[in-house]
Formats: sequence, C-alpha cells, structure tokens
Amino acid sequence: MLRYALVFVCIRSIWGFGYHVNIVKPGPLYPPTKGEVWPKPQNERKEPIYYSFDPGHFKVKVQQETCDILTNAVERYIYIIKNKSGLHARDRKLRAHRRTDDVYKGKINQLMITLTSPCEEYPHFDMIESYNLSVADTSQLTSTSIWGVLRGLETFSQLFYLSNDRNELYINKTDIIDFPRYKHRGILLDTSRHYATTSTILKLLESISINKMNVFHWHIVDDQSFPYQSEKFPEISERGAYDSSMVYTKEDILMIIDFARNRGIRVIPEFDVPGHTASWGLAYPGVLTECYNQQQMVGLGPMDPTKNITYKLLADLFAEVQDLFPERYFHVGGDEVELNCWSSNPHLRDYMNKNKLKVSDLHSLFMRNVIPLLSNSSKVIVWQEVFDEKVPLSMDTLVQVWKNGWVTEMISVLKSGHSVLFSAAWYLDSLNQKWTDLYKQDPRGMVLDATDNSSLAEGVVGGEACMWGEMINVRSVMARVWPRACAVAERLWSSVEGSYYIVPAEAYHRIEEHTCRMIRRGIDSGPPSGPGFCVV
Repeated sequence: MLRYALVFVCIRSIWGFGYHVNIVKPGPLYPPTKGEVWPKPQNERKEPIYYSFDPGHFKVKVQQETCDILTNAVERYIYIIKNKSGLHARDRKLRAHRRTDDVYKGKINQLMITLTSPCEEYPHFDMIESYNLSVADTSQLTSTSIWGVLRGLETFSQLFYLSNDRNELYINKTDIIDFPRYKHRGILLDTSRHYATTSTILKLLESISINKMNVFHWHIVDDQSFPYQSEKFPEISERGAYDSSMVYTKEDILMIIDFARNRGIRVIPEFDVPGHTASWGLAYPGVLTECYNQQQMVGLGPMDPTKNITYKLLADLFAEVQDLFPERYFHVGGDEVELNCWSSNPHLRDYMNKNKLKVSDLHSLFMRNVIPLLSNSSKVIVWQEVFDEKVPLSMDTLVQVWKNGWVTEMISVLKSGHSVLFSAAWYLDSLNQKWTDLYKQDPRGMVLDATDNSSLAEGVVGGEACMWGEMINVRSVMARVWPRACAVAERLWSSVEGSYYIVPAEAYHRIEEHTCRMIRRGIDSGPPSGPGFCVV
C-alpha cells in the first residue's frame, strides 16, 4: 500500500498538481573531505600524487635553531600522526600491500624542519606565525619563528588522511604558503559561573592550538565565585570560591601557562572591575559600594571608586598576578557597572555633588585610577564601556567590542586611533547560533563595507569567541565551544574569498573532517551540520 501511495504522489508531482517528494538519501548530510586543512591556508596547491605513511620509516630532522618548545612539538605531532589519525587496529604488516596506480610515489621519508631564528620564550601579540610547507617524499617546513613552526606542524598533521579500508595513512604532494590575517585570535572562558577543572582548561588549550588560535582569554573571577588563589590575599578565595577544591593555585596556573606556551598560546588574565566583583566582598566588603533603595541599604554593588582601600587592594593583587602571568596584556574589564547603585549611595551622591560629577564620571574616575596600577610594561584591554565613558586610554589599549550596534562602535573606536578586538557576533552562550552564523561575520569586512576605508579596517587586530559560564560546565563546555568556534578560527586566520557573509560550499564538508579530527584527538566536539559520523 505504501509503495502505491509513493508512486501516486510522484505521478501527481509530475502532472503538476503541486505534490513534492522529499527523498532522504542514506549517508552523511555533508560527506567529509580527506586531508583538508582547517583553518584554510592562505595559499595551497595540492596534487593527486600521494605518499603513504609508515611509522617505522618516517623521520623528523630539525635544522639550524631548536629549543624545548620545538623538541616537545615534534614528539607531540609524531604521536598524533601515528596514534590519533583513525588507523584501523590491525597488524601494521597488512598495510604494506602493493599498489599499481601511477600517482602513488611510495613512502613519505622525512620532514625537514628549518627554523631560521632563535626561539622566543613566550608567545606575544606581534609574534610571527607564517610558515612554508612543501610535502613530498622528503618534506620541508620552514619558518623564521618557533610559532610559525608550530602552525606548520599542525597543518602537516591535518594533511594526512585514511585509506578507504582504514589500514593506511596517505598524504598528497602539497605546497603551502600560510600566515594569519589577524594577530589576536582567541577563546574566552569564564571560570567563575561554573568552575572549570585544570584538565578541562588544558584540553581547551589543545583544541585552541588545533584551530591555530593563539589566545586564551581567562575570565577567571566574577560575581559568583573567586577561584584565583592569591598568596597575598588567600581569604578572598577561601570565602569567595564555591569550594576549597575549586581554586586555581599558583602551581595550576604555571602549568596552564607552560602548556599554552608549548602550543604558541598567550594566556591573558582578566580581573573585571569595578563591576562583577560581588565575590570579592565576602572577604573585603569595605571595597564594595553599599546600594540603597528608599534610604535603606539593600546590598553591595560595584567597587567604591572613592576609597583608597579599593586601589590598595587592586594594586597589590594586580602586582601578584602580573608576576605570575608573563603576558604583557592585562584585561581590566570595565563592563556592566551598576551605576544605579552608585547613584543610590548617600556618600557617593555627596561626593558627586561636591565635585560636580555625573554618575558616569565615577566610572571614568575609577578606570583612570586603576589602569596606572598595572606595571609599566603592561598593555591594557578593556570592554567597550570604558571607551564609551571617555576614559583617557593609551593608544596601545585594545578595546573589546561586544554589544549590539557593533559596526558603529568599531568605527568610533578606530577613528579615535585605538585598535579593536571583536567579539559581539561571536558569543558562544547564544545557543541559537550555528557555526555558519559565526562564519558569516568578518569585523574588517564590516568596517570596510561601512566606510570603504581599508586602512581604518586594519585597526581591527583580532577577535575572540566568548564562552560565558552560566549554562555550561566541564561536561558540556567542549561541545558548546566546538565546532562553532572553528568558524571564528577560520575567519581570523584565512583570507576571505568573495563576500564574507557567504559560507563556501566546500567548508561544510571540510568542517566535518575537522570535527572528526578533533574528536579523535580527545576533544568532545558537537556535530557541525546534521546527520553524519566519525571514525575514531
């Protein structure tokens, strides 16, 4: 009966009566590519000539400069290629069968790595990440920087793909010249709303490196909890952390920084002030403002901008944090300050009247006093409200744009001479956004469309995908970040071909392969686009 009904519907459709048959084909919605790189390289020429990989035969040779970062990376990537590429768990001898096709050129023998300049100790804002890679029986990877070598090794590992029977790894003859479009390519993780274990952060760093991103923006404390364990002020985390087990010790932080360093990732700490500081007040209520409703105190709000104790605490804490983190940039926040609390406080109202200030001037006053507390070598990142309140900022301050109306905001910041970090369209806690929605956003493209000024658009130095922690925990964070943040990674690394708001058809297939690649490496990524599968 069903068979006849289907035939009837098909005939009615042919006769033009408006019926439509939706035929679902078996198999994945977007079959994955084989040996394609994410994010897409700037220049890539791949030939049908291919080589096979024999773990016992392949060697890596380092020429000219070397260091512990390079030694560690070579060991790590050899392990990844050998053990995380999805090879079938059969006896390796079965893989060495004879081929007769003309495009097979034998085994890949070795990778020659040429690092032409001494290694830098830590990644930094102006680090060089460009590299040249030529894949043949003897492959060549060349860069002037250790960070470029790391990016090239990641690309090299992604070029391998499985034979159809999963018994062998192949790699095609390929030439790549590659470099990033943007200097700052980051992931923000909020570890206050839900505590993230150190192992979770390390896994996130691994996934950041797989996607050639180079910044871990650590929003480490907030209203809900204070998991940073200060040696100068241990009572803040003792009272402000969710639990004594949910803190980051000095040893934890140093391990995270070193893990990131080995992957060319900068770790930028954020201590968001004067708002988002309720957890500080459990140990130091005196630094927070008493909020009033009809002359009755109802709770504590932002830090009090008129008390010397506020700045003394921040000066000592920031000095400790900056001694611990080698990164020159420091994020002081400055967003979402509850101005109504300040305006409700009798002491602050008297202060404003006496000094002829508006409540927004208190925000400016606070930030003007806080920023100089950082060390002289520091550079500052602020959320856009600090700029909007017309706080005097040094020209090397980065303004992070996160609100609606972001094109107008970016143009305003850029015309002032400051550089922009873009996050507004890349909030990962917005569950209704697909990876394609994030892919269609390019901050320089938006500025260029609005102004037709390419030099102004160049002032956008990068961006971040932001994973706020209200609705994620260690069990769900990876699937919330990936593969959606892959879109941000490619936008910030790769050239834009055609209109930036169009997703290339091939990207749907390439992200399927990349998602499976991450899963094989232990990253619990969600599916990108619909029905499909991963061989792990």
